[in-house]
Amino acid sequence: MRVIFMGTPSYATTILEALLKDADIEIVLVVTQEDKPVGRKQVLTPPHIKAWLLEQDLHVEIFQPKSLRTEEAQLKIASYQPDFIVVAAYGQILPKAVLDIAPCINLHASLLPKYRGASPIQSTLLANETYAGVTSMLMEEGLDTGAMLGFSYLKIEPEHNASILFDLLAMLAAKLTVTTLKNFTSLSPLTQMSANSTHCKKIKKEDGLISFEQNANHILTQYKALSPWPGLFIESGLKLLDLELFSHEDEAIAGVIKAISSEGVIITCKKGSLLLKTLQPVSKNAMKALDYIRGKRLNIGDPLV
Repeated sequence: MRVIFMGTPSYATTILEALLKDADIEIVLVVTQEDKPVGRKQVLTPPHIKAWLLEQDLHVEIFQPKSLRTEEAQLKIASYQPDFIVVAAYGQILPKAVLDIAPCINLHASLLPKYRGASPIQSTLLANETYAGVTSMLMEEGLDTGAMLGFSYLKIEPEHNASILFDLLAMLAAKLTVTTLKNFTSLSPLTQMSANSTHCKKIKKEDGLISFEQNANHILTQYKALSPWPGLFIESGLKLLDLELFSHEDEAIAGVIKAISSEGVIITCKKGSLLLKTLQPVSKNAMKALDYIRGKRLNIGDPLV
């Protein structure tokens, strides 16, 4: 079968890799986002999926349109006469002209109809869900509203953060994609119940701002959901790179150093306390929390600044 694949980050790369290995599937075109300037020096950087294809020296044509809404882009995609278009975290909404070219199958990283939108994995963690999963679905003009074709899921473990779940769900999605394509004609699409749907927003840098006036458990949840990006930081800009729950006990004052151990610094919260292991001051390299408080001459009872 002839397949056009649309995707951008590592999640999509994992799925594409599985499709390329299957003898029954021919990837005739990969569509991804444009190269973008990254970092302080604004170095022009290709999307993960393009970089991976070039590293592997795979002779698959790559198409990077600014928009899929131009006639030129639509005619190019149609010219490949695909049997399917597979979409995974591509980053653009497909217009009707593209949706009409072939069945478009999206691999959305949630158990739909929950968490439609741009940040399903982070939102699943923020909501303290028991399970995370992937849904294969037929695409339509609505945002993640199409009929569902299949599911794959896993139990969220205490050590799981967004980065780990991205990798685990990508592997589930890769297997689900192959299964969906090979069994497409025998599948019975299941209409989503919109009354049960939830939507999630795009994660922004400011979502990582926390205060020790929050409960320790809540901060830990944010830490898992927002790692590695945007990460957690306090109002001063100090980043909390590595932390874990220390205690559930009530604290008299929030935001002060409760104790210092060989592992790091225990900081009080509104309820409970956290063990901070690695911190990163503004415009400086990451460092052990112990080295940070020594440099600042902070002691037990002092606020973390």
